[in-house]
Amino acid sequence: MAEFIFAWPWLFLLLPLPWFAWRYLPKADNQLSGSVRVPFFHWLGEDSKSSGSPGWLSRILAIAVWLLVLTAAARPQWVDEPLTFPVSGRDLLMAMDVSGSMDTRDMQLNGHMVSRLTMVKEVMSAFIQRRQGDRVGLVLFGSRAYLQTPLTFDTQTTARLMEESEIGLAGRETAIGDAIGLSIKRLRDNSEADRILILLTDGANTAGAVDPLQAAEYAAKEGLTIYAIGVGADEMLVRDLFGSRVVNPATDLDEKTMKAIAAETGGRYFRARDTRDLEKIYQIIDELEPVSSDAVVIRPVTEWFWLPLMAAVILTLLSGLLKLIKQSGLLHRKANSEASS
Repeated sequence: MAEFIFAWPWLFLLLPLPWFAWRYLPKADNQLSGSVRVPFFHWLGEDSKSSGSPGWLSRILAIAVWLLVLTAAARPQWVDEPLTFPVSGRDLLMAMDVSGSMDTRDMQLNGHMVSRLTMVKEVMSAFIQRRQGDRVGLVLFGSRAYLQTPLTFDTQTTARLMEESEIGLAGRETAIGDAIGLSIKRLRDNSEADRILILLTDGANTAGAVDPLQAAEYAAKEGLTIYAIGVGADEMLVRDLFGSRVVNPATDLDEKTMKAIAAETGGRYFRARDTRDLEKIYQIIDELEPVSSDAVVIRPVTEWFWLPLMAAVILTLLSGLLKLIKQSGLLHRKANSEASS
């Protein structure tokens, strides 16, 4: 259950410290070797004699400040209900093609013809959010590759940033080798985790500085498993000046290279011709790389030390302001007295 606690309650043992200091420490010596000439020194002397010990209000403020400082030092915290998170120890990186060809409208989604990227976003978003317990990241590639989301347990944010990706964001061509190379660089930091790359594209390598097969060989040496997915329908009806004709929109898909990449790294190659194919592919990957049943329990903690600390600062300023007002009033009265005499 949620509760309010103090992280360091033993600090309240210091509560009587000011009293012990006042009671047992030697009094300060008022006889100073040096002196400062003040024109209105006699006024201050009369004020000190008349005022005597500090007033009741000053004492109350001093006690309140000390209590607030101790309360802040004891670290008051609000501890929420325990939250359970599955942890698999797996790093899963998604490399998604956002080149110009992904704008081809040969996919059907909810009864409407949509672009390949729109369909991929819909299916991939659900897959990412199912991977609770995995660290999931996102690489986007076109003419170049770049990291859209670093590896994180926050699958909701990864899915949202994936949905915000657009055609041509990384260029209009396809740099498959660069995407694999960047993924290796991002996945190699954690050698203890199972490292998975899901590579999705609809074309062939037409850009970039890295050859895809060489990148796959290096990935295999690093212990990285690649699941490759080729996207594109077999048939598409197009209209032109001579009427309608059926074409194959996936002629640019280099399935041979994709199969070789998957085989080199111990993964698998899949072909997604429609939405149902892609959904089945991600279900298969879920079975091949299941989310672990291991869990870690976390209790979110909210720190509240700043609240009593802020109150102590305000009371200290108020105490100083009251003393300043009192002293200013006394000086004003003394000045009027001198003028009248």
